[in-house]
Amino acid sequence: MPSLVNAQFTGPVVDRQELTVEKAQEAMVGTYATVTGRIINQLRDDYYTFQDDTGEIRIEVSPELWNNRQVTPQMTVRLSVEVDSNIFGRRYLWVESIEILEESKG
Repeated sequence: MPSLVNAQFTGPVVDRQELTVEKAQEAMVGTYATVTGRIINQLRDDYYTFQDDTGEIRIEVSPELWNNRQVTPQMTVRLSVEVDSNIFGRRYLWVESIEILEESKG
């Protein structure tokens, strides 16, 4: 009987462009991208605020993406995302994966 294996590809993704928050807020819905910065607070349930040097944007993170890792506002993360919008047309990022890059020493 075959056993199930939990695996994840961690190499580069060719079709994603690196966006700033400022550019993500202007991007077309459905754009796949990466953003680098910090998750600075939790708004409610699966919604958080993400920040980089150009601004802040709401992100949606499914609980399983945390993968039992603790992420603090001091950590720099790279998120693979899809740009989406709410019913009012306001952009947010739907997170597909979280990569912890470094923890700030400050």
